[in-house]
Amino acid sequence: MLNKIVLSMASLRVLSGTIEICAALLMLRMNQIDKALAVNASLALVGPLILITTTTIGLVGMSDKLSFDKLAWITGGVACLLIGILKK
Repeated sequence: MLNKIVLSMASLRVLSGTIEICAALLMLRMNQIDKALAVNASLALVGPLILITTTTIGLVGMSDKLSFDKLAWITGGVACLLIGILKK
């Protein structure tokens, strides 16, 4: 039987992949660079949101097994990732 937390995390990743594929098909259908860039820019919001949500679900599932120090290090690491992704 599948763990509910793992199933939730995997489902979010499948949703993210589906959104990416739909965006690619939309770009092909529009066939214009400016509109394709607009679609691509909207994907820049989806990726980090999925990352944050998936990581949060995983951390909540492991919170009883991790010390506060380890949770702080993980949170710091995720914050560094997001700063690197979102900073222009």
